[in-house]
Amino acid sequence: MRLTKRLATTFILGFTVYATAQTTPAQSAATATPTPAQSMPAAITPAQQMAATVLLQRPATTPASCTWGYEDGIRLDGMAAEWHNTADPALFNFIKSAVDPCIAADGSIVGYKPETHTLDNIEMGRAVLFLYRVTQDAKYARAAKFLHDQLALQPRTPSGGYWHKQIYPNQMWLDGAYMAEPFRAEYAATFQSPADFDDIARQLLLMDQHMRDPDSGLLKHGWDESKQMPWADKQTGLSPEVWGRAMGWYSMALVDTLDWFPKNHPQRAALVAALNRTMAAVVQVQNAKTGLWWQVMTHDSEPGNYFEASASCMFAYALAKGVRIGLLPQADEENAKRAWAGIQKQFIVTGPDGTLILQSTVKVGGLGGTPYRAGDFDYYIHEPVVDQDKKGVGAFLLAGSEMEQAATQSLGQGKIALMDAWFNSQTRKTALGQTELYHYKWDDDSASGYSLFGRAFQSYGVSLVTLAAAPIPVALAHANIYIIASPDIPIKNPNPHYMDQPSGDAIEAWVRSGGVLLLFSNDRDNTEFDHFNTLSDRFGIHFNPVLSHHVVGEDRAPGEVVIPPNTGIFGDGFTAFMKDTCSITVHNPAKAVVTDHGDIMIAISHVGKGVVLAVVDPWVYNEYADGRKMRQYDGFEAAQDLAAWAVRQAK
Repeated sequence: MRLTKRLATTFILGFTVYATAQTTPAQSAATATPTPAQSMPAAITPAQQMAATVLLQRPATTPASCTWGYEDGIRLDGMAAEWHNTADPALFNFIKSAVDPCIAADGSIVGYKPETHTLDNIEMGRAVLFLYRVTQDAKYARAAKFLHDQLALQPRTPSGGYWHKQIYPNQMWLDGAYMAEPFRAEYAATFQSPADFDDIARQLLLMDQHMRDPDSGLLKHGWDESKQMPWADKQTGLSPEVWGRAMGWYSMALVDTLDWFPKNHPQRAALVAALNRTMAAVVQVQNAKTGLWWQVMTHDSEPGNYFEASASCMFAYALAKGVRIGLLPQADEENAKRAWAGIQKQFIVTGPDGTLILQSTVKVGGLGGTPYRAGDFDYYIHEPVVDQDKKGVGAFLLAGSEMEQAATQSLGQGKIALMDAWFNSQTRKTALGQTELYHYKWDDDSASGYSLFGRAFQSYGVSLVTLAAAPIPVALAHANIYIIASPDIPIKNPNPHYMDQPSGDAIEAWVRSGGVLLLFSNDRDNTEFDHFNTLSDRFGIHFNPVLSHHVVGEDRAPGEVVIPPNTGIFGDGFTAFMKDTCSITVHNPAKAVVTDHGDIMIAISHVGKGVVLAVVDPWVYNEYADGRKMRQYDGFEAAQDLAAWAVRQAK
């Protein structure tokens, strides 16, 4: 796996350099081609190939310009998903370069027209939130707030549903589910606006309640609550047909929204039920021979109908992700795999240079308007079909990002990785003023966080939980893996919680019964030792309060640590970076795993049915794993290896 990702990174970066050096403003995306030396390595995945193609085909030397809309937004969503899977800095830079020309320092959005009240223009807010969470730059927070505030002004139907646009009064379209609700859910989670989740659920459940066809179980494209539009059924207000991409938008909206939705929210179960109803109906009309879906989903092979790429990719994504995050039955993984195989066979053309073309994406689909769109079968099959459409490419990248995890997602299903937020309970203010936990936390996407480490666990189907209380037995009972990183000292947290005997007793008993405990320390000036060692000493591991591997300025050599092969944890070995560490002394039953310049850096201890792994540094946090700063040290792969090892140890 490490070799594959190195090849992908080298290839993508090579394409970026080529495009920057060779592409002129006059060149179209379709005519940009790489040199023969930059052909695609065979080892990389289809989604990595497509991401590389996107990087190559953009006109990189054009003046800064802003294109703000959902088509760009979903493609950025796909690139973000691939960045999470590869930590390739070229992908992050692509997203940032697409968003930055649109955002002023005060958070205003270039050319945004609030008076249009269109949900389509909300979707790109997901890329804005992505950049805020990673960089903590306040301008992105202000831009996200601007979009959030626009939704407060969005016109609503009598039932409380968002109009799709100002020009479509009293109409809900399935498209709008994806345009607004995943953004709103991420915003609510990021900026602690829990009341938003009530209305997020309302929007999605209104569609489930009013737009579902009782015969097929699928949802119609539009619902006119006033029943005034010519396309609307006079009894139900529904449009005539089930359009594939509209169903795709809704399917993706459910899985992406539920990713952020509180586990204890009273409407969560209703949303999960809606997802299961939706995907069960989608699978019922999946073509048995190809694994794909028709443009008009309930008309099968009726003359003029065709298999449509963007919808097929969206369904593959929703099925695979729904299984991985534990919301859909495991059997749906096979349906996703059949779809993905069909997508490669039916829609993908590979150029001689290794670039990909996604064919057969319908360009648009709508209702009413001028010229009038009737929403009937004849309308949908006569809209233009195009190649390499941004919506299709974005959906392909999303589907591919999930399929890259499909081989491992069942290994950790039902397991829980618990992150300590008690012994390290540092807080900071968000750009909008809320207090949040950070520093070695699952949901901290910034340099100080463990979000990429957490995603490595999630690629195995593991659920992530944060424990912001002392580890009493009942709190540990359902956890399989428990991580404590760099316990607080007063200079880091004026009210630190120190390891005590009841906590140590509970943790030791949990390990002996089969728990997997990961202990990450730090150097003498940045973590607590005396109390922490009362826990680690139980397992034969003692953290020494020294300053080792000290790095001054940009001379990183003292922090380079050779991870040898055959550790049983880290594959074929590599050079890691551990800056300013402590050291470890071991006694029975612990053993050294990695030693560098006379210091034990990583140790392991098997106790009872469980295992403890200790490291002298927090090490795999985002600064060293996200590829933007220190890609050469394989921090990303180290995080993946650690997660894989822990999952396989967990009973």
